[in-house]
Amino acid sequence: MERKNLKYYLSLKYPYKIETLSEENGGGFLITYPDLPGCMSDGDTVEEAIKMGEDAKRAWIETRLEQGLEIPEPFSNDKYSGRITLRAPKSLHRELIEQTEKEGVSLNQYLVYLLSKGLSKSYEINSK
Repeated sequence: MERKNLKYYLSLKYPYKIETLSEENGGGFLITYPDLPGCMSDGDTVEEAIKMGEDAKRAWIETRLEQGLEIPEPFSNDKYSGRITLRAPKSLHRELIEQTEKEGVSLNQYLVYLLSKGLSKSYEINSK
């Protein structure tokens, strides 16, 4: 099996996340690559964070290659449509609709909010 090189990995489109850092944490923006654990950088502007992130990604991949460690390829969202169909009891459906009307959001937005809130709590529990 042919070993993949730096050029190969740098040609892949790794998704990234950018977060605004609080003033307590120095301000600016943090960039992370979910597919590359521990690969992150920051910058005073979004553009600078992206540029610094590219440098961090290159260094992260180079180091892994030098150490002979696995380098994950970007996760593909092609397999997932984002569509979930489910049946719920009428009483639950009614409660959800009533809550969305109070919040002024769509049922879809509210369900995504509830799922993400529950999922983040799950991560907190599992990481302890």
